[in-house]
Amino acid sequence: MNITVLGGGHGCYAAAVEMAEKGHQTRLWRRDGAALKELLAIGSLTIKDYRGTRQLSVGKPGDKLSLTDNLAEALGDAQLVIIPLPSTSHEDLAKHVAPHLHDGQVVFLPPGTFGSYVFAKAMADAGNRSQVAFAETGTLPYLVRKHGASDLVISGYATRLPTGVFPANLSEHAFEVLRQAYPSVEPIEDALSGALMNAGPIIHPPLIMMNAGPLEHFEAWDIHNEGTQPSIRRVTSQLDAERMAVREALTYGAPHFPLADHYNKTDGEEWMYGRGAHGKLTDSGDWREDIDLQKHRYMLEDTRLGLSFLVSVGRWAGVPTPVAQGLLSIASVVAGRDLYAEGRTLENLGLAQLDRAQMTELLTKGCN
Repeated sequence: MNITVLGGGHGCYAAAVEMAEKGHQTRLWRRDGAALKELLAIGSLTIKDYRGTRQLSVGKPGDKLSLTDNLAEALGDAQLVIIPLPSTSHEDLAKHVAPHLHDGQVVFLPPGTFGSYVFAKAMADAGNRSQVAFAETGTLPYLVRKHGASDLVISGYATRLPTGVFPANLSEHAFEVLRQAYPSVEPIEDALSGALMNAGPIIHPPLIMMNAGPLEHFEAWDIHNEGTQPSIRRVTSQLDAERMAVREALTYGAPHFPLADHYNKTDGEEWMYGRGAHGKLTDSGDWREDIDLQKHRYMLEDTRLGLSFLVSVGRWAGVPTPVAQGLLSIASVVAGRDLYAEGRTLENLGLAQLDRAQMTELLTKGCN
């Protein structure tokens, strides 16, 4: 299968490596041509994961992983387009991607924060009426960190990926394609259901807000290790309860992938990264970092976009989300900006006026 991965972040490199190692003809696109030239000059990626350390040749004739900074070329023959980028990139990238998509393609956003709708709407606004499926899931499929231009450490791989498709009437084709790349995808109702599986807005806002002092005091701090204390876990659990209440109000079925299962080592249902994944994450040491609360994606993506989306859907569905709203309000003060006003809300997406029937029709049939 021809697969294109868009972006140059941690998850983008991990996706490109995994797809190439699975035997797919894989292309990695970055708009940063200088970074691509640097990697091309090195000629390989060094990967460290549970299988050990190895190298993957890139960019040479016959290699399964090629590199390009030409977006039209990258998308032209791709059957699956994987975009493991922060949702802060979606609005701009979607406008550039929209004219190049064509019938039968599947675009995968892991995770999406309802980015599936953002990309579909951009395609419709560009006048492109192709039948393209946009899928999104609840997490990045990898616990991964890049170290320099060509070194990649993958601490864990997702074992379950609850995934919804926009529009839902293209789900059957989308999953036929997706399963060739990610056998761990699990079909759920639609893209809104997929967006409400997003774990980032549940994990990260409590960790950064309730660790704001250490984050600003120390040069580096591991919010997933020292920062994950019982009081913070209680807040996270209540925030996750609000997410699940919103899902239930919208009649989305279980399993809701409660975050508590991520922390459980032996009991509970297997979470998205499998059992014991939190321990793998903290043991790696790769998440001991400098988190700038004005600039970090945990603030600008998971809080500004993710929490605002949850609050807005809760308001639309008539479900109170006081913990989400409280964290968002505190974060707005810390950031010195109105994060809800800037957020990916149903209001800002132009969807808050829809009733339940109209929303269902949109999720099923799409923007065309």
